[in-house]
Amino acid sequence: MTALDLLQTVVDPGTWHRWDEPVTTLPHDPGYRADVERARARTGLDESMVTGEGRIRGRRVALIACEFAFLAGSIGVDAGERLVRAVERATRERLPLLASPASGGTRMQEGTIAFLQMVKVAAAVTDHKAAGLPYLVYLRHPTTGGVLASWGSLGHLTAAEPGALIGFLGPRVHQALYGEEFPQGVQLAENLLANGLVDAVLPPDALAPAAARALAVLCGEDGERLDGTSAGAGAGGDGDGGVDGGDGVAAEARRADGAEGGAGADAEADRAGGAVDTAESLRRSRRPERPGLRALLRTAGRDVTPLSGTGAGERDPGLLLALARFGGAPCVVLGHDRLDGGGDDGNDGDGSDGGDGGPGASRPPALGPAGLREARRGMRIAAELGLPLLTVIDTAGAALSREAEEGGLAGEIARCLADLVTLPAPTLCLLLGQGAGGGALALLPADRVLAARHAWLSPLPPEGASAILYRTTERAYEVAERQGVRSADLLAHRVVDRIVEETPDAADDPAPFLTLLGETLGAELTALRARDRDERLTARRARYRTLGLG
Repeated sequence: MTALDLLQTVVDPGTWHRWDEPVTTLPHDPGYRADVERARARTGLDESMVTGEGRIRGRRVALIACEFAFLAGSIGVDAGERLVRAVERATRERLPLLASPASGGTRMQEGTIAFLQMVKVAAAVTDHKAAGLPYLVYLRHPTTGGVLASWGSLGHLTAAEPGALIGFLGPRVHQALYGEEFPQGVQLAENLLANGLVDAVLPPDALAPAAARALAVLCGEDGERLDGTSAGAGAGGDGDGGVDGGDGVAAEARRADGAEGGAGADAEADRAGGAVDTAESLRRSRRPERPGLRALLRTAGRDVTPLSGTGAGERDPGLLLALARFGGAPCVVLGHDRLDGGGDDGNDGDGSDGGDGGPGASRPPALGPAGLREARRGMRIAAELGLPLLTVIDTAGAALSREAEEGGLAGEIARCLADLVTLPAPTLCLLLGQGAGGGALALLPADRVLAARHAWLSPLPPEGASAILYRTTERAYEVAERQGVRSADLLAHRVVDRIVEETPDAADDPAPFLTLLGETLGAELTALRARDRDERLTARRARYRTLGLG
């Protein structure tokens, strides 16, 4: 597929418009000039870059793409200048940008000057993102060298063509330099996805709906898409079975008078549902059937786009990162991944043996330092684009291993706390299930904190605290009761602002609970977006400065 074919496939019919100013000059070197002339005749293009605009599902978008048939899609001075001008125009006109490289990298015939084009391209893309504008990347076969090492690796989201060769050092270069073939499969798109370097592997005909779904969240508008549709995509990325959480006004009205600190409707709800004791809440939070973050996204999320890894070569199964919309409110979602249906990964972390959940009890994967770096990627996206951030806590504890310690787990927890307390974007935290130790604390600080009725928060898993205090795990529930870990206690101490009821248990009938939760999240996110930024940040800092002081 040529660059023009790809662009015509992605944009709505009849909306493609080229931005390119003609390149009429030719190189002085005879051999290089002949190469350029042949490339122009073969492709019908005057350079390796094609730029312009079109509409994707009704939304105006800037697009840039490499034509690999033009000197291997290489970037010289003219191509670099065309690319930068397109990025700068997209920034001026405040358009989201979709870039699709397919390139061997720097144009060798132009030497160091061509190589340095990557600096100004990277700077232009950085300015575009700093202006709060989305930048999406679709890596085609092949993408290597300086193109991958600059604008090919700076996307808020990055997808790749199936089977595409993607790597910094091209296989032929490796063979020439080291006299041996590069290991098979390492530079394939699918391996990059497995290692958290790209977010998806998509055929070209799937790019338009995927981009539309992502932009519906990244561009930050409330409500329906520009073409009047409202796809309810779940965590898998397709389908139309999402739940409409209602419009912002109606959902906001459902918040009643419990919006600030557990008064009114929240206190009344606590009197109605607070009779469940600590031990029972702990048992219920650990049931294998209890719905997790994936179930929440499938049932109540709309325009869901899963992201994969840190973008820097790390991926942690203990964390799920996605873009989504609840009701009309867009957000970045990051949270502990229960991996639906529970299961035992054999490591609860933080000194816990898993408690009395028994065989088959739901033990979410322990979160390691890579997961926290992945979480911080989500925080950066929210900050750059001014999107609300939703964090979801459901963990039996952070990873307890030599690898986690040597990987900087403690430092990553500290950096997550610092980032969340100071994040300029609106923040909402949901305690969905278990909340043990530093792995839970790392995602807690927020403007507003909600808790499911049977969620809890503790410095350690109760069994670990019991072992420390009494050298046995048998007194775990007694310790948890004294620590005040259950949602009702957290509400009373202003750690939590609101409790979302389970009647009686989300594990028995998940759908009504998840639907209510989605509506509640939509209302809370809408309210947070409406608050004055400076007032919200001041209140957040004051909240955690005075917590526990009475």
